[in-house]
Amino acid sequence: MSTYTLPAKALVDPVTTVPRVIGEQRWLLPLLLLVVTSIAAGVAFAARWDAGPDTISGLQRSGQLMGMTEQDIADKVQLAERTALVGGVASGLFLSPLLVLLVTVALKFAGWLCGTSGTFKALFTAASVGFLPLALKNAIVAVSLLRQPAVSADQAAKLLPSNLGAFVEVPAWATQAATQLDFFALWSVGLLGLGFSAATGMRKGRALALLVLLFVLYVGVVH
Repeated sequence: MSTYTLPAKALVDPVTTVPRVIGEQRWLLPLLLLVVTSIAAGVAFAARWDAGPDTISGLQRSGQLMGMTEQDIADKVQLAERTALVGGVASGLFLSPLLVLLVTVALKFAGWLCGTSGTFKALFTAASVGFLPLALKNAIVAVSLLRQPAVSADQAAKLLPSNLGAFVEVPAWATQAATQLDFFALWSVGLLGLGFSAATGMRKGRALALLVLLFVLYVGVVH
């Protein structure tokens, strides 16, 4: 049983569990949890999304609504719902593993720059374990969505208020950055730091500081 529960223990006892998970290279279960929960969140959104208002609003902004029949609008709404369902499944199946792989490459490069590069498999395990908090977030979002009769896209995005923007009013130019300062994302950064330390032999404090720096750079440059 510990084979299946050990990676999950990294969420509650990361300091002692993460090095063991990295040493035994148990990356499969964390990766599967991320994929399954991502699909679950995507499917739950598609099942509860009221696509009508959002689709009509989008058509109005683009100027396509004028001259469209009710049947045309209904077809657009149905297409949006189907696209959301397919996109949710595809995101879990393909985007989640790709994201783990990209983070692994980034960790490999960061380790090379610091002169403490670990093996690719160990770093891949660290990345997989590091995404466990995001898998937990996906599971919570999926359950929360299924408890709603219907939601808009904006309501779905605010269903789990775990980022800075949900608690502090920020300027419009900083909205995207504030959204990225999410509790689960910061939790993942901490696990990634511990995993990076275990995979490369770098001191925990230095590894955590490095991952925080990389996360800040990511938020500042991309968002």
